[in-house]
Amino acid sequence: MRIIGLLLILLSIPVFIAWLRRYPRQRKWAYLGVGILPFVISAFNLDAAFVTWPAWPGYAKGIVVSLLDTLAIAILVTRRAPLKKLPFLIVFLAYLFAVALSIAVSTLPMSSFFYFFQVTRILLVFVAVASFAGDPRAIRWLSYGLALGAIFQAAATVDQRLSGVVQASGTMGHQNLLGLMLHFVTLPLLALLLAGERNKLIMLGVLAALVAVALGASRGTVGFVAIGIVLLLTLSLMRRSTAHKWKMIGLAAVAFAIVAPIAMVSFEERFTVRPVSEGSDEERLAFERAAKSMWKDHPMGVGANQYVLVANSEGYSARAGVIWNWTSRAANVHNMYLLAAAETGWPGFLTFIALLLIPTIQGLVFAFRNRRDPRGEVVLGVSVTFLILGLHSLYEWVFVVYHAQYVFAIGLGIVAGCIRQLKIEQRMRSKATKTQRSTLVKNGGDARLGAARTIY
Repeated sequence: MRIIGLLLILLSIPVFIAWLRRYPRQRKWAYLGVGILPFVISAFNLDAAFVTWPAWPGYAKGIVVSLLDTLAIAILVTRRAPLKKLPFLIVFLAYLFAVALSIAVSTLPMSSFFYFFQVTRILLVFVAVASFAGDPRAIRWLSYGLALGAIFQAAATVDQRLSGVVQASGTMGHQNLLGLMLHFVTLPLLALLLAGERNKLIMLGVLAALVAVALGASRGTVGFVAIGIVLLLTLSLMRRSTAHKWKMIGLAAVAFAIVAPIAMVSFEERFTVRPVSEGSDEERLAFERAAKSMWKDHPMGVGANQYVLVANSEGYSARAGVIWNWTSRAANVHNMYLLAAAETGWPGFLTFIALLLIPTIQGLVFAFRNRRDPRGEVVLGVSVTFLILGLHSLYEWVFVVYHAQYVFAIGLGIVAGCIRQLKIEQRMRSKATKTQRSTLVKNGGDARLGAARTIY
């Protein structure tokens, strides 16, 4: 059955390519598909593996391909020069190289290669999104897909909550993973609304994302979403204050009034089942001690996708005081920076920071330099999302799960695509201006010469 699924996924490549070439006006559905697929791949088994280690304790369990990968390949094949002057490509390749280096120090190189292959797939999605994200119409259809993905997950969390699940996780397996992914729906879509978008699907997508986050009852997720919304609204008003934005702020307040009671009830029931005083903070510190010790002993890392194995087999978890039970000993350190440092060493640690920091800074610069460009508003939303992701990663490790990396790649592609497209437009305007000036000078010279001939 696995082979059949793999063949179907691979056969979708020529099908997608033929479709996009024959019906170029239907590309909008491909953009919508890119937005929704990260949220439905698990639910509908839209991936397959060449090699799979289902019992492996790491986060990458095989050489996996999904329908989003094949769609991204088809988009790239049918676009012209998708890699040309692409922002952030070098820093992404640097992170990929750091992951590749970690394979050499891994005790099980194949397991580390699983993550290398995963990051390569994410690179494909990033380049594919960047190839069309400079077009506002394409961004709109991509946003429709993100909104539908959030609505699907909200429906799943509501169903789980009605079935008695205290912390609903939708179809993503854990509420923290779903919450982190929904950062890339809530903030970019809210930014699109601030830019003037009035589509009800976008509005419903933002509300659905907030409902799903509330039903997940994750303190970190709820807190960081709230911080992100406040920060985005503040920066958006600083960028350019309009009557429409104040209206959107009013609607955001109404949405908060709807979602806040849901979150409060979810937290109340969660803490009734498991009080906060049960030592989660001490356990987090124990994980961090283990990761820091591992990093100190292995400056180049122990190999991507190896943390759980090494932490237990070499005694790091035991010496750090991590509780001896399956849940704790099978978990990664709850800090993405320390996880990157422990597994991929200094190269992975530094390039991971660069991968988050550089797009955030360049995105904010783009947004404030182009205050009247509506794309700047969307880029601002994604840049704030990167900032929130960076803060959230101090308390979570789930960024390394490929579903989360997919939405990161989408956000990165939006920022890169908008920056590149603006530079293309500026070069075209500059070239047109020079041509116009040259024509005027030439015409002026011809007119003077004609006048001289007439006088003569």
